[in-house]
Amino acid sequence: MGNPRGFIEVQRKVSGNRPVEERVDDFGEVEQTLNDEDRRLQASRCMDCGIPFCHWACPVGSKIPEWQDALYRGDYKLASDILHSTNSFPEFTGRVCPAPCEKSCVLAIHDEAVTIRENEASTVEKALKLGFIQPRPPKKRSGKKVAVIGSGPSGLSVADQLNQQGHYVTVFEKEDAVGGLLRYGIPDFKLNKKVIDRRLKIFEAEGIVFKTNTCVGEDISGEELLKEFDAVVLAIGAMQPRDLKVEGRDLKGIYFAMDYLKQQNKVNRGVSFSPEERIDARGKKVLVIGGGDTGSDCVGTANRQKAAKVMQIEILPKPPEKRSPDNPWPYWPNVMKVSTSHEEGCERRWSLSTRRFIGENGQLKAVEVVEVEWNKENGKWVMQEKEDTLQTIEVDLVFLSMGFVHPVHKGLVEELQLGLDQRGNLKVDEKFATTQTKVFAAGDAAIGASLVVTAISKGREAAQHIHEFLSK
Repeated sequence: MGNPRGFIEVQRKVSGNRPVEERVDDFGEVEQTLNDEDRRLQASRCMDCGIPFCHWACPVGSKIPEWQDALYRGDYKLASDILHSTNSFPEFTGRVCPAPCEKSCVLAIHDEAVTIRENEASTVEKALKLGFIQPRPPKKRSGKKVAVIGSGPSGLSVADQLNQQGHYVTVFEKEDAVGGLLRYGIPDFKLNKKVIDRRLKIFEAEGIVFKTNTCVGEDISGEELLKEFDAVVLAIGAMQPRDLKVEGRDLKGIYFAMDYLKQQNKVNRGVSFSPEERIDARGKKVLVIGGGDTGSDCVGTANRQKAAKVMQIEILPKPPEKRSPDNPWPYWPNVMKVSTSHEEGCERRWSLSTRRFIGENGQLKAVEVVEVEWNKENGKWVMQEKEDTLQTIEVDLVFLSMGFVHPVHKGLVEELQLGLDQRGNLKVDEKFATTQTKVFAAGDAAIGASLVVTAISKGREAAQHIHEFLSK
């Protein structure tokens, strides 16, 4: 700990965001950056606690006190090396992670947590600028070949670790560009895609081969992969969205959130869509059903498309402003969250259940909702509709953002006849092996939809077991 009194002498200072009136006119990253001196001062606030709860809360086990100290001392190479020892691309998590580490920081008891996430992103940017992050091709190759299906955070994590172990790694991606959820699920205003491209160049220089526009299960069969590769890793995510099967679901104007976000990211990339294909909120009344981060991303995207009005509804009750007694530090705080997208303009409502969609000539016109209340019965929360609370909301567009249920089964999963767990995720053992010989699964495909940082962690764990399998 470079400055034992840092947390007393220095107040928490965040980078802040670009002004709302400026950022809603483009898809540039919202978050700003602090100067080097301020950033090092923020790192000095880390107390190097005897029990680092930040480390405990981080899915990748980031050695936070150690690299905070290196950052404070201006040793960007050491700070970057420590970060990379547990995370293949900390510049991603430094931008999009919800930072469970900060929620568990001892200073969070007084709402003054160390700015760990911002420090992480800043450290990597500085290390890149100084030339400390360079390709590290393995000195020796094992001769073993691995196919990774999916190039999201888990797939890239698996690929990086196995490549560093000396195996030949080929990553297959069905889309036209690598990145999976990072590329087409997270809006550009949260993660500039040049950040992904920069890291991919390093991976390619290290020997990883990427094959885009290749849907395994269609363009190439699972059987072919099993013949050609010594191991196959499914990192296909949990991309089967939860649907809302109520009256009027087939009306035009109702879309899954991910379809909307993906299309806008493609437009930002230069891809054109016909007027019939384009999902455009300009001048329209938008309703987002689902109160999570993906729904928030839809809000931000609709605001940038100049929607006339944006509303987001959630079936669960409104969270409290502060932690409740049964949700103590250092656990994740179940409290009210206001994202940058909400700040840009959005009416938010809670405890609303969607009854039906109302249309005219096949086009969505309104949504009928009813207020609900949640009561605990026999230890379980039960939802009940409240009498005389039925209401109609006029809308032009609806985005369904109610989470994801499991991986898409059609195609490769069905072809390989892979076993599934009760939730429909790929069944794996403690070594991430599926029910098919030589086939492994990592990330959301095996554990269900989760955080980017959790997917990275599971990818690294899987890679270690796959390496052991290939080394027999």
